[in-house]
Amino acid sequence: MAKGYKDRLRAPLNSPEFRGARARRYERIEADGMVIERDLRVPTRFGFDIWIDLFRPADAPVHMPVLVAWTPYGKHDPAPLATIFPASGVEPGWMSDYTIFEAPDPLFWTRRGYALITADVPGTWYAETEASYFSPREAECHYDLIEWAGTQDWSNGKVGTSGVSYLSSSQWKVAALKPPHLAAINVWEGWSDTYTEIVRHGGIPETHFWPYIQVRWGVSDRQVEDLWAQTVEHPFFDEYWKTKVADFAAIDVPAYVVASWSDHGVHTRGTLEAYKGLSSSQRWLEIHGSKKWGYFYEPPSVARQAAFFDHFLKGEATDLANWPPVRLHVRDRFGVAVQKPAAQWPVEDTRYERLYLDAAAGALSREAPALAGEAVYDPLDQTGEAVFDLRVDTETELVGHMKLKLWVSTDEGDDLDLHVAVEKLRADGTKEGFAHWAVFEDGPVALGWLRVSRRALDPDKSSDWQPVLANDRDEKLAPGEVAEVDIEILPSGTRFLPGETLRLIVKGRDVYNHPKPMLYMRHEDTVNRGTHRIHRGGARASYLLVPVVALGERL
Repeated sequence: MAKGYKDRLRAPLNSPEFRGARARRYERIEADGMVIERDLRVPTRFGFDIWIDLFRPADAPVHMPVLVAWTPYGKHDPAPLATIFPASGVEPGWMSDYTIFEAPDPLFWTRRGYALITADVPGTWYAETEASYFSPREAECHYDLIEWAGTQDWSNGKVGTSGVSYLSSSQWKVAALKPPHLAAINVWEGWSDTYTEIVRHGGIPETHFWPYIQVRWGVSDRQVEDLWAQTVEHPFFDEYWKTKVADFAAIDVPAYVVASWSDHGVHTRGTLEAYKGLSSSQRWLEIHGSKKWGYFYEPPSVARQAAFFDHFLKGEATDLANWPPVRLHVRDRFGVAVQKPAAQWPVEDTRYERLYLDAAAGALSREAPALAGEAVYDPLDQTGEAVFDLRVDTETELVGHMKLKLWVSTDEGDDLDLHVAVEKLRADGTKEGFAHWAVFEDGPVALGWLRVSRRALDPDKSSDWQPVLANDRDEKLAPGEVAEVDIEILPSGTRFLPGETLRLIVKGRDVYNHPKPMLYMRHEDTVNRGTHRIHRGGARASYLLVPVVALGERL
């Protein structure tokens, strides 16, 4: 258990009955060529059971591989994404009626000769214990389920893990424990550091998605971990939050990792950071620019999942041998991208170029302005912002991490919240949109954030192109005091053609403000007061660092 976990339990906000969950009862049926067992009990080392649903082919081979999907959202609840989220990119027919939210389709996998398990996270829904999330105990229960699945008389002893979001994020922790029967993991957009990637973006509290998701996880007839209280009581990245981060170097199982440019603020950063830390000698990275649910369920993606698992769980020869170590989308606009291979992540031979902020011209320049100047804006005004443009004169591919170096001050108050967006403008000056947050099509190239009092960096994790916050203290400013800051802009991959424009926006509020109740990240707990000033030129040469690459031909 994490330190302080037992002291911070609360009653769930929703009961299973309220959310339409069926009462626990064992049931065995045959349908659509499957043997389906509902509410099977699986024992754990802690004395309570995990509840699972088990799908197997009715004409099952003697021994078959097993896929495990580990979910807090309810194994009982089919989720037709094409109906629930019409803008998700999921087409009717891509999943059967047995498919639950963000999990693999039982019908597809059983027809391929697999057993599929969907499991409720311990303590959720009708439970026998309290619930915790991304905790050491949860990972150990996950381990126990994998070992149970690998030792049944119908199992071939090889288990894989699959699913999107939480169903992926949980894979990091259990894989680090090295269950002997875990043969392969497919992490499909899974954050790896809850505090840094979800709770506080650049040190700024996230105020909409994080509170919402706790309600979605917190459905139980028992007590659940009080993440709201923990967030208040643990404002820094301390031991509590560290218990929710896996030891990535301990993960040596074959891994097919899928990230996206389109999920900034949720999964993009964490999926890539975990991949960089893996010890797996057999690992593949794929980075796409599409909507995350649509990309997971589209037939070509399912075929790649099958090629991966067929090789490691069945021992079959597949086209996996021809996969490059890294494949990624270089985007032109929403729905248009070229997939290219790379040897590593970050991409080999990346050339980092400085684009200096010229406040007087509202421009980005390859030459630092000689004279000092300022860009000013009202951080509390939705229209208040500082904008800097670079009109591109040669075809350029920017793939990887960006960094924004600024010297900033505020006329009042003792802190600043900085929100950063990089956009692409067409030759006619209109904004080019990209896939963003699973359903949007008008998103940015990339986003970044910083609460200036959190500007101290972790020297062990930071690099010249990726500043990583220590998040271990607040360092307030005096009114008018100028602070030097480095802002991490999350990874992206985009092509710019001659005549198009790279635009940098800095403001004190969320750059994108989708109307409520639309599910989206928000940062409404601001510290901003007074006028923000961005200093440039002379000894304070603020700049945007961009990653220029020269990748080979499309795949």
